[in-house]
Amino acid sequence: MKKILAATVCLLLISTLILAGCSQKTASTNSDSSSSSSNQSQASSNSGPSDQSQAGDKVFKIGISQFVEHPALDAARKGFIDGLKEAGFEEGKNVAFELENAQADFPTTQTIASKFVGEKVDMILAIATPSAQSAANATKDIPILITAVTDPVSAGLAKSLEKPDTNVTGTTDMNPIKEQLQLLKQILPNAKNVGILYNAAEANSKVQVDIAKKSAEELGLAIHEATVANSSEVNQAVQSIAGKVDAIYAPTDNTVASSIGAVVKVCNDAKIPVIAAERGMVDGGALATLGIDYYLIR
Repeated sequence: MKKILAATVCLLLISTLILAGCSQKTASTNSDSSSSSSNQSQASSNSGPSDQSQAGDKVFKIGISQFVEHPALDAARKGFIDGLKEAGFEEGKNVAFELENAQADFPTTQTIASKFVGEKVDMILAIATPSAQSAANATKDIPILITAVTDPVSAGLAKSLEKPDTNVTGTTDMNPIKEQLQLLKQILPNAKNVGILYNAAEANSKVQVDIAKKSAEELGLAIHEATVANSSEVNQAVQSIAGKVDAIYAPTDNTVASSIGAVVKVCNDAKIPVIAAERGMVDGGALATLGIDYYLIR
């Protein structure tokens, strides 16, 4: 089947970043099929200098804690670095980055967070919920910027999106789940059963599955869940539900995103499409999305 990449939804960065005056941006990318835009809330913070002039000759040290390597999180990291450069903060001049990748290991996120605290970095960029939670648990003093976090409130990172009341600020990558399931129905009008593959240990994934269940009921779809603990279980998990469903919906789950090739292979063999939550999965072989562009979440 021909791939369809539906509209890219950029999350609106409402508050100023804690390092400097990064300008607010929204953007969307149109495809041949449809277009959409969506604004999401961001928690705010008053920490750090308000503009580059206040920084003087200081070289800010930013620790970047990335949960795992896959296109969406890589794009979020690149968008952050490029956004700072546009605002006048460039590596080798007035900012230094230290990148650590947990390779999807939860205890490693804690080790990384402790390392950054010990080094007294000026700020921590935490990419994905597990890294964000570990960073928030490690320090209440160092400013933490989060990205690729679906629900900061339920993850215990902020008391509310409007006023976090913590040392955490950033963006949410909550995707338009109901609209994505509507896209599935548009492509497969007779679909009745949808499989969802996710890592139950990821708080962001559980939030998405709960929303998907509610939305699916409204759309006359039955949800069949398959959970995995790591990427080595993905192939078997997909096979376990492939014969029971008309399509697979892949949320912004880091375990699934890093193994999207394996998901697509099983589904192609079973002749069932994969509807993804973000464009990186479409680039990795999923059929379609009405989703977000992680590079633009900055």
